[in-house]
Amino acid sequence: MSSKVLDKFLKENLNDLKEKGLYNVIDPLESANGPIIKIGGKELINLSSNNYLGLATNEELIKACNEATTKYGVGAGAVRTINGTLDIHIKLEEKLASFKHTESAIVFQSGFNCNAGAIQAVMDKNDAILSDELNHASIIDGCRLSRAKIIRYNHSDMNDLRQKAKEAKESGLYNKIMIITDGVFSMDGDIAKLPEIVKIAEEFDLITYVDDAHGSGVLGKGSGTVKHFGLSDKVDFQIGTLSKAIGVVGGYVAGKKDLIDWLKVRARPFLFSTSLTPGSAAACIKAIDILTESTALHDKLWENGNYLKKGLRELGFNIGNSETPITPCIIGDESKTQEFSKRLYEEGVYAKSIVFPTVPKGTGRVRNMPTAAHTKEILDKALSIYEKVGKDLGIL
Repeated sequence: MSSKVLDKFLKENLNDLKEKGLYNVIDPLESANGPIIKIGGKELINLSSNNYLGLATNEELIKACNEATTKYGVGAGAVRTINGTLDIHIKLEEKLASFKHTESAIVFQSGFNCNAGAIQAVMDKNDAILSDELNHASIIDGCRLSRAKIIRYNHSDMNDLRQKAKEAKESGLYNKIMIITDGVFSMDGDIAKLPEIVKIAEEFDLITYVDDAHGSGVLGKGSGTVKHFGLSDKVDFQIGTLSKAIGVVGGYVAGKKDLIDWLKVRARPFLFSTSLTPGSAAACIKAIDILTESTALHDKLWENGNYLKKGLRELGFNIGNSETPITPCIIGDESKTQEFSKRLYEEGVYAKSIVFPTVPKGTGRVRNMPTAAHTKEILDKALSIYEKVGKDLGIL
């Protein structure tokens, strides 16, 4: 018999979420996650994927994955530190270090695992972390696991950051102080002010940590936000994911060799979780090769992103201050946001609603993620549906 206390807790809280428009329904796909997807037998224009460059369905990546799977098997068979490190993992890490312009790199099973493992491997209860208030949930969890003092600064507010850095440094309470920021903020599409952050870090001798999950493959001609600003030798931790622009799965930390060597003996997800699958590693290597050889996919992504932005802005939608292809349509009210997403679905566009706690209350939005795989015809059709639904709901 299940616990009555647990049953009561779950029933009450699930009903509360549903009444407030905060309950998320998961829609299983019946197709690959491309520009057009199939859900419930219905074809929809896909504007919710992080598959920025369309590489998740790339034939070269699929071939590389299949060949590696045939050679090595479907799984690595162990954690990296026992006998789960295959030569293909080493090759991937070498490729990533070169791609990110660093001495070395270490691969994790996900970007979330990177933040869960890397922060606590270096920071502890005698340290402090200056964290942007809009940082990703995995950063927040990583900071908590470290047990360091967490000092939040106002989003991209360099005056607030500098003041809090000065206070933390001059207090003499902490052995080490770290600044953590996303490179690209995934809910608004704005870019961190890395040159100013690095300047503050140098002034107070702070550790710099940039999570570039949404910047790698998108900025710096593909190399990411740090390269975009020419700061590859100024940032201590470069975190990235292999599941967004790269199109596969996994995460990595790039930095100095000593840092990576330390993470290999202290980062808990690396030590206690089975390695990335061989097929995934091979597909990631092929993706990095493609990005290194040509900027065609990167350029197409930006072309499509700018086209969709222009269209939505001209229709009268509030798209915020995005500086990247990520394009939110900010509706505000949570229930209305859910209704807007539902109506888009009915008309043929899959653009998932994003509400609290992912974004602050009252800032509900539908987040659009155009990719290099979209055509102008697909985007034009999406814009016409946005116009119809926006007018039907009184948003426009």
